Amino acid sequence: VQLVESGGGLVQAGGSLTLSCAASGFTFEDYAIGWFRQAPGKGREGVSCISSSDGSTYYADSVKGRFTISRDNRKRTVYLQMNSLKAEDTAVYYCYFRQRQEDYWGQGTQVTVSS
Repeated sequence: VQLVESGGGLVQAGGSLTLSCAASGFTFEDYAIGWFRQAPGKGREGVSCISSSDGSTYYADSVKGRFTISRDNRKRTVYLQMNSLKAEDTAVYYCYFRQRQEDYWGQGTQVTVSS
């Protein structure tokens, strides 16, 4: 099982980035996938997730209206489109899923927003 994030980088406040999470080693279309983030000195927080079945989504209040999660089951990839980025969005972003009581995380991708 592997989750590999990409797409992070340095962007000015108000800018946009799209993160990708490429999955392998499991039946991708059967699982909800989530994005979490961890800012320096803070705990890991949930950002967004997308279901396996009907594509329903969840967003943390802090990103609602600015971030959009989507998935492409053929490419086994989940995306996080991030618009109107703020300095407080600076963090390492991780994708995540849970299978049979076991948690799987990617290695993370750094997003830095300069103000």
